[in-house]
Amino acid sequence: MADTHRGGTGVEIRPRATTHLAAPPPTRVPAPGVPDAGPQQWHRGMTLLAAISLFIGTRAAWTTAMDSRPPVAAVISVCYASILVCAVLALLVPSRRALVRVDAAVLVTAVALVICGYLLDHTGADEAALTSQAADQILHGRPVYGQPWPWLFGTHGVGITKTMSGGADYTYGYPPLTALLAAPVVAVLHSTAAATLVPTAALLASSVLLWFLLPAPWRSAGTAVCLGFGLLPHYAYAGYPAITALALLIPVVVRWPRTGERGLLGPGGVLRAACLGAACAAQQLAWFLAPFLLIGLYAVRRGELGPRRALAVTARYTATAALTWSAANAYFAVQDFPAWLNGILLPLEQKAILHGQGVMGISYYFTDGSSRLDYYSYGSQLLLLGLLAATLLFVRRLGPALTVLPWLAFYLATRSQDGYFLMMTPLWLAAAATVPAAAFAAAWQPRLPRLTRRRAKAVVAAGLLAPALACVAIAAASPPPLRMSLAPHFARHGARTGVTAIDVRAVNTTGTALQPHFASRTGQGASDWWTIASGPAVLAPHASADYRVQPEGGFIEMPGGHGPGSSLIAVTGTPMTITSAHIPVSQKLKAR
Repeated sequence: MADTHRGGTGVEIRPRATTHLAAPPPTRVPAPGVPDAGPQQWHRGMTLLAAISLFIGTRAAWTTAMDSRPPVAAVISVCYASILVCAVLALLVPSRRALVRVDAAVLVTAVALVICGYLLDHTGADEAALTSQAADQILHGRPVYGQPWPWLFGTHGVGITKTMSGGADYTYGYPPLTALLAAPVVAVLHSTAAATLVPTAALLASSVLLWFLLPAPWRSAGTAVCLGFGLLPHYAYAGYPAITALALLIPVVVRWPRTGERGLLGPGGVLRAACLGAACAAQQLAWFLAPFLLIGLYAVRRGELGPRRALAVTARYTATAALTWSAANAYFAVQDFPAWLNGILLPLEQKAILHGQGVMGISYYFTDGSSRLDYYSYGSQLLLLGLLAATLLFVRRLGPALTVLPWLAFYLATRSQDGYFLMMTPLWLAAAATVPAAAFAAAWQPRLPRLTRRRAKAVVAAGLLAPALACVAIAAASPPPLRMSLAPHFARHGARTGVTAIDVRAVNTTGTALQPHFASRTGQGASDWWTIASGPAVLAPHASADYRVQPEGGFIEMPGGHGPGSSLIAVTGTPMTITSAHIPVSQKLKAR
């Protein structure tokens, strides 16, 4: 009964319908013979923004298509016309029903543009190459996990994840569901296009599903977040298994507090639980959302049903998800359990080289390094646990943001890439549109003594997050483990001037033996590992040594001009450390 409430006397009061923008009334289907009410202005704005979002990246796609596939360019030109017409109609149509039709036209236009983008770019990145190879292994009955495939990474656009131990990962490091789905497609296409087709199709299907699941005024916002802005489709074209996980999580998140109402899981609840388990079997990002959902589900149901029945329905939901996850993983776990376990845990344990937009950039980009990089990882883990505890204690307050909270922990990690945040943004929108704060008004929260005032609750919340922040402070404030002085050797290759080798004087200032590995960094990315031509493999505590290191291929061009220049970095895997030293620029480079 969304349009009624009870007053303090117990008498049911029915407020008059209003058109207040902050709390719009639910959309109603007009009765026969009754004219349809005009659309709300914020609904028009949502539709207009969605149409505008489709322009982003469309020009580049059209330019590429004109060079290689003119028929695709023609379709993109038609999509331009559709965007313009939809923008005009969004501001002019007189009825809500007509505006919903415009929303549908925006969705169709977005789907057409994504399909055009896939036709232009479907070779994929390293995720697609690994998934395609894993699917081929499945088709031929060969092992998937623990098998290095270095030959996949020799082509353009297929990047390598380098590790702090001086190596790289050439193995499949994702749960198996995406590879299982790609296997029949690989049997037909015999290329990495199969591994990009699966997430692209999943993104399109989930976008259409989300359109139908959202309230009418929010539908075009879903189209913009899923298919517009030039964000998620490119991850799908690259073959990211996280897009498959996202598609499976959308039905899980939409109106999730209704799951298990009256103690009955029902077909819808079973389907949601199965989708959650399948998402966890597709990519590891779903693992971080699952415990928040389970805590929220238990709290909401306990407020309605009491502890015993709430625990029972949450247990059935969890068991269904776990069974689905186990069904997808069973074959691989039985085939080689250690290799399978190491494979699905690989992204959490591989100690990949620093990268991203998070706080680890303090030590990577803005200081000379840190001897305690592991504390960033500790801080990330502690923040995740702190957020889980805060959700349990303050679910009535934090419940509406439950789909956003898990990703905060990645901001503290040593691998803090924007993709970890933005690939799950449709879930944020789905919760904002379908999970109001009122859904948590009666949710259960543990009763803690002396926690009745807002200030006391704020102190508790701060205490839960303080250990994570302390770890970040330790990592950021720690000095680099090595003192390095550099003497580069310059040479000219045609019109290019660069470095052929660098003599490094390194002093280990710590009490731990270190095994350094060297690379150069210009801007945000590190080069391939340099070769240690001379110098000890392990530098003893408080010892010094002379190294000569050479770039891959014996030459690396150095940037000239007035930019930040290049740095030589020395990293170690155990413990995780990094030291950076600016490469002095020769007079020849300065003159360029």
